[in-house]
Amino acid sequence: MFKSKLRFVLAGLLSLSLLTLAGCGSNDAPKQSDSAPTEKVLRVGSDIAYAPFEFMDEKQQATGFDIELIQALGADMGYTKVNIETAAFDGLIPALQAGKYDAVISAMTITEERAKSVQFSDKYFLSGQYIAMKKGAGYKSLEDLKGKKIGVQLNTTGQYAVEAKGMDTKKYDTTPDAMNALISGGVDAVVADSPVVLWFQAQNPDAQIESVNADSGAEYYGIAMKLGNTELSDKMNASLKKLMDNGKYNEIYKKWFKEDAPKF
Repeated sequence: MFKSKLRFVLAGLLSLSLLTLAGCGSNDAPKQSDSAPTEKVLRVGSDIAYAPFEFMDEKQQATGFDIELIQALGADMGYTKVNIETAAFDGLIPALQAGKYDAVISAMTITEERAKSVQFSDKYFLSGQYIAMKKGAGYKSLEDLKGKKIGVQLNTTGQYAVEAKGMDTKKYDTTPDAMNALISGGVDAVVADSPVVLWFQAQNPDAQIESVNADSGAEYYGIAMKLGNTELSDKMNASLKKLMDNGKYNEIYKKWFKEDAPKF
């Protein structure tokens, strides 16, 4: 009877020891991460209705010169993903200020007024204003547009150039909207950035549109960031310079404009 009780007690102690060891082994096992490594995402705002800088392709994917440039810049800065979101041009700066985006790239001309609200990168594109008209209209300068119906995109330098001459404008949400109004006879002329006007002409050869330089001066595009965000601005400028120096910028430029990028 005693031996039987002893065997029972020893068996119980052995089981308890094994359970204790099993518990210790479980606590000492390396823990696996509950989540995958976090992606480093660059959040970018753009008005994706401004070919050839930004527009939707046949698969409804954002494409264009600006899109390829910001993707190349993001990759060089170490971002694993560049997330591009479309919004109306005149809403991009307020959204950037509110923290919705890290940066805005949208063929945005660097101006003193805008520079009060955003931190611009170094200039990355040379542009100017063109006057688009129906063939035979004969306009040669902004002064020739006095008394005419002039289409512009809202809050663009085309609008500012016309209104600086004391002339009224008919404002549209996008430049293609203004150009289509020109085709239909809703306006007599459109003043807009030269590459966009020339692209529209090339894509619509039967529209009977011609254009001339508005001679309103050179304009330079910049990438906008939140005012005071010098850390991102410094990285952006360093990567922009790198892409310009190593030929990547020129490769993207030549793809979209069929010529080498100008020096500026």
